[in-house]
Amino acid sequence: MKTTCIKLSIATALLLGICSCKKGEATAKDLEAYSATDSAAAVISDSISSVATMKVKDKQFIKTADVNMEVRDVYEATISIEKSVQELGGFVTKSNLQSNVVSEDTYNTSNENAMLVKKYQTENTMQLRVPTEKLGELLTLVNNKKLFLNSRSINAEDVTSGIKYAELEGKRIKKTEENISQLKANKDKVQLDNENMSDGNQQQLANMNVVDNLKYSTIDIYIREPKLRIAEIAITNTKSIDDKYKFNFIYSAKSAFVEGYYLIQRIVVGLITVWPILLIGAVIVYLLRKRKPARKETTTEI
Repeated sequence: MKTTCIKLSIATALLLGICSCKKGEATAKDLEAYSATDSAAAVISDSISSVATMKVKDKQFIKTADVNMEVRDVYEATISIEKSVQELGGFVTKSNLQSNVVSEDTYNTSNENAMLVKKYQTENTMQLRVPTEKLGELLTLVNNKKLFLNSRSINAEDVTSGIKYAELEGKRIKKTEENISQLKANKDKVQLDNENMSDGNQQQLANMNVVDNLKYSTIDIYIREPKLRIAEIAITNTKSIDDKYKFNFIYSAKSAFVEGYYLIQRIVVGLITVWPILLIGAVIVYLLRKRKPARKETTTEI
């Protein structure tokens, strides 16, 4: 999706350039200036991918990246990544952190209280913009947060020919504008001037987008936690309150049956807890019963 949007931006800039006026010249100069600066930059090595830091003389690239990975703690990873982006001179355009509830159950702990137990997984979808020369460094920092990397793609789109073509069209458009200015002032000339002004504004906006995409790379990141988290939330036992103020025989009988079942469980658990005492008592009873017959036999012989 990112690549398609970039291609549309470039195509718009080129097509609108045919009808543009002087307002498009400023951004054209920006493209030339950025081209000279980028070509003179040194090649930086990167442990993540050469695509992220690739620089070729007389070539211009719009770079994007897409990362999908699992992390230990989504919230902690989010804060760390956002901080790193800011330190590198970039900014965050989207951060959608949310918890997906897998199951949700309510357990009554008493007539007044209950416990809401939620099992959930946390995830975050982020979109970052970082200076293109810092893309490799940011991807290295992001990679350090992973538990497992599901996928990662890094794209470098060569837009050199498109930029050169836009420059040539700009020169031709300037000549055409001079010819229009020499026409006799009439209704048609006013209409042409208005159309050129509108087209020029749109071209300037499109050129600004191209310059921005050259200076800043876009990174889409999806992170999630592989394990389920459990949240225990104390709530009110609403069923008991409903039964208290509105008597319902069926519900009350059901509640009584359930409470009786819970009581049996508590008794069994209590007996298991004191099993050493029960075991000692059983041994004592066994020994006492074993000694009684021996006493009776002794009495009979006398």
